[in-house]
Amino acid sequence: MSNPSYTLRNKRIWVAGHRGLVGSALVRRLEREGCEVVTAPRDTVDLRNPDQLGRWFRDTRPQAVFLAAARVGGIYANDTRPAEFIYDNLMIQANVVEACRRANVEKLLLMGSSCIYPRLAPQPIPESALLTGPLEPTNQWYAIAKIAGIKLGQAYRRQYGCDFVSVMPSNLYGPGDNFDLMQSHVVPALIVKAHQAKLAQTPTMEVWGTGAVRREFLFVDDAADGMVHMMQKFSDEEIVNLGPGFDVPIRDLVDMICRVVGYKGGVRYDASRPDGTPRKMVDTSFAASLGWRARTPLVAGLEETYRWYVDHVASEKRRAVA
Repeated sequence: MSNPSYTLRNKRIWVAGHRGLVGSALVRRLEREGCEVVTAPRDTVDLRNPDQLGRWFRDTRPQAVFLAAARVGGIYANDTRPAEFIYDNLMIQANVVEACRRANVEKLLLMGSSCIYPRLAPQPIPESALLTGPLEPTNQWYAIAKIAGIKLGQAYRRQYGCDFVSVMPSNLYGPGDNFDLMQSHVVPALIVKAHQAKLAQTPTMEVWGTGAVRREFLFVDDAADGMVHMMQKFSDEEIVNLGPGFDVPIRDLVDMICRVVGYKGGVRYDASRPDGTPRKMVDTSFAASLGWRARTPLVAGLEETYRWYVDHVASEKRRAVA
């Protein structure tokens, strides 16, 4: 299963989705590998368009590929735009996988998501839980597309001998996240709410759901490190979970974020809003057996994420108003 001989040094590496949360972290991480990182600008290469992508491949000729490009969002975005979530992700994956085969790319790493697992999977979730039960309804469209991506990589490995591997990170957060309240995941959404409540000095802040469900949160730079590690050390059709190895109730996460932001008001939970999956924590023992573990404590990651938000998002909004 391991392939320690594969090196990224002096290779031309394409990070698909380089401007996104994971892609930008991968670009940062790859600076340590002595490789050339190439990118496909969104305004000239639509990954849903096979002709545009094929021309870019012929011109650029990447030797290894990290597929971090995807249509992503939180519960609201998934629930209100299901067609976009399934179509865009299916097309991106299918086109990139086929382009990699045609170009004889040495290695491709596909990034999935822990939402591929059944809603009521055993906890922590082993890789073997895939396709053993119904999905969480609120993000099933995205999950089905990601499952199709896994199976696509496995099929190309079996039929064509392509060295394509898949990793499944748990809930990601960090610098470069999406802080749009209507599209964001839980960590950036809570950071925005707490920051705005602090500035407005509101007595209470509203949080969707009961706060009782449990989630794990993987700092995006840890995820990027795990992806680079698996690109170098792993070669098999099995999927690999990436996670921090612990989870927290959402109520505890809210308390941590309020402390990091400096918001001292109260919190009101709106139980009429959906909670999503009751608990979702991946089993990372397989990744550990391959020599990888996450390193960033949750509070430290939240502090770094909040600093990035203040410097890059909140400051832009202040300038726009001024």
